[in-house]
Amino acid sequence: MSVFSVIEREYLDGQRLGRLATVGADGAPHVVPVSFAYNGSLDTIDIGGHALADSKKWRDIGRDPRVAFVIDDLLPPWRPRMVEIRGQASRLGDGGASLGPGFADELIRITPTRIVSFGLDGTRDLNARNVGSVADQP
Repeated sequence: MSVFSVIEREYLDGQRLGRLATVGADGAPHVVPVSFAYNGSLDTIDIGGHALADSKKWRDIGRDPRVAFVIDDLLPPWRPRMVEIRGQASRLGDGGASLGPGFADELIRITPTRIVSFGLDGTRDLNARNVGSVADQP
């Protein structure tokens, strides 16, 4: 069973750009837009990119695996939708090239510990829940 609801999975499958927040060496947040894919077989978020292993986000995750990831959009006239995923990130040496043309082999994989979604079903209801162990909560 997935940690994501059916409507959350459908939304993730329809999006390709999100914002990844990592914890810098000085403890400050660092947020960047990234390409991603929902990995249904592992129930994770996979992030790839060009020269990923040379990036600040890659270095940050090597020091502190806690991350937050937001996927959002806005439908007219004013209907915001979003999914926020907090979790633990892993750096993997392969798999990233399959996510986009010219992408590096490296891959960042987020295992969710908390999911918050809003506006996906046309309502303004907020859906928030912990999905990992309490010890894993960022």
